[in-house]
Amino acid sequence: MITSMAVMVLLALLLVSSFFFVRVAFETLTCYWITPRRIKKIMEKQGVRGPKPRFLVGNILDMASLVSKSTARDMDCISHDIVDRLLPHFLHWSKLYGKRFIYWNGIEPRMCITETELIKELLSRYSTKAGKSWLQQQGSKHFIGRGLLMANGDDWHHQRHIVAPAFMGDKLKGYADYMVDCTKMMVQSLENAVEMGQTEFEIGEYMARLTADIISRTEFDCSYEKGKQIFHLLTVLQQLCAQASRHLCLPGSRFFPSKYNREIKSLKMEVERLLMEIIQSRRDCVEIGRSSSYGNDLLGMLLNEMQKKRSGNGFSLNLQLIMDECKTFFFAGHETTALLLTWTVMLLASNPQWQDKVRAEVKHVYNGGVPSVDHLSKLTLLNMVINESLRLYPPASVLPRMAFEDIKLGDLNIPKGLSIWIPVLAIHHSEELWGKDVNEFNPDRFASKSFAPGRFIPFAAGPRNCVGQAFAMMEAKIILAMLISRFSFTISENYRHAPVIVLTVKPKYGVQIRLKPLDKI
Repeated sequence: MITSMAVMVLLALLLVSSFFFVRVAFETLTCYWITPRRIKKIMEKQGVRGPKPRFLVGNILDMASLVSKSTARDMDCISHDIVDRLLPHFLHWSKLYGKRFIYWNGIEPRMCITETELIKELLSRYSTKAGKSWLQQQGSKHFIGRGLLMANGDDWHHQRHIVAPAFMGDKLKGYADYMVDCTKMMVQSLENAVEMGQTEFEIGEYMARLTADIISRTEFDCSYEKGKQIFHLLTVLQQLCAQASRHLCLPGSRFFPSKYNREIKSLKMEVERLLMEIIQSRRDCVEIGRSSSYGNDLLGMLLNEMQKKRSGNGFSLNLQLIMDECKTFFFAGHETTALLLTWTVMLLASNPQWQDKVRAEVKHVYNGGVPSVDHLSKLTLLNMVINESLRLYPPASVLPRMAFEDIKLGDLNIPKGLSIWIPVLAIHHSEELWGKDVNEFNPDRFASKSFAPGRFIPFAAGPRNCVGQAFAMMEAKIILAMLISRFSFTISENYRHAPVIVLTVKPKYGVQIRLKPLDKI
């Protein structure tokens, strides 16, 4: 009897195990073969083709080879014709297959589109039916996790609803004083260095420290000194994630005991330990009665929301998600704005006539005083310069969306599971859209605000546009206005123009400029 029961239990276990392995095998086969081939056939019937993918790796090796060759050498001069350097695969395949083509990142099919009407429709109409793919989420899992940038569907909707008030109305205006105070310290630091005899500065380092200080103070109520270790670790994580995005991601590969996995997990744990110290100190103040709330900055809003527990819609915040949001805004709140400022200074330093125009405008608006948020809208020329900088050097070179269900996009039937990649850099440098001077620095092109939607998308567009767009633009105007009113700057002879992509578009060797205080000219 016991033997019979044991046999029956064993058979049951074997049956369950067999069912499990069959299911895993079927799902793996579906993911790696059936679904990609189905998508490929659907798009080929609509005339959308592309380079032939290799088994499992797709076109990853082809892309890596083209980018490696294009970035192997620095540019001979400051030229803004950088699409062939940063997106050589896009240029190569678009010449062969047209404005619409499909390439393969491993097993993930990606359709590249540059038609502005399709882009506008995708970003505005299908914001809830398209989002971040599994591969994207896996690639950023240890970097920014499942924060707002990587959330989808209802989770994205609820997270956006929670964080949006931190970047709107009076709350947004209230950040101006922090921005001015932090910029004053940077300007004073530069003036002190000039008095000590220093004339050349790597301005990117200063901008990174400044924007990190501002986001720390405005969104997390701590100084840069407390947050700089987090920023350093996130920068290293960013570089590691960028390396991972160029390789095939296999199911379960993140569990392999490789040196890469050990290093990236160790960095993630250290970032989260530091974030927990900031979070716990805020919670302790409430628990011991020093404060009646967690604060009204972004972190305070997140902690207050977590205290509400699970809402009626089933969404709830937990500490891991709060840390993911902190990492997202630590990164997005300083990295992208620092790059915008760095590239803009480079452009103004190499175009002295525009530097003089902007300086005259700032002097006229503020008459030597400190920038105030109420008058920022009068800085028309500065706004044009910033937009031209964002056009030539958008922080994000591509904008990806995956279809979560079958959708109709223009004349195309897009099947569920197809990723649509919008090459922002290529669109911003399209001669067809911007004219023959597309690769020249010409802020006058933004004197008119009437141009086709989908042509200028540095902050994306539609409901999923950058939640911190207004914050970034206000910050950039205040910093540049204060810098340009105190210094004249030119490009150093040591500057080497070599844009590269490390998730964002960066100057490979930084941006070296020469500063002269205006009262000494």
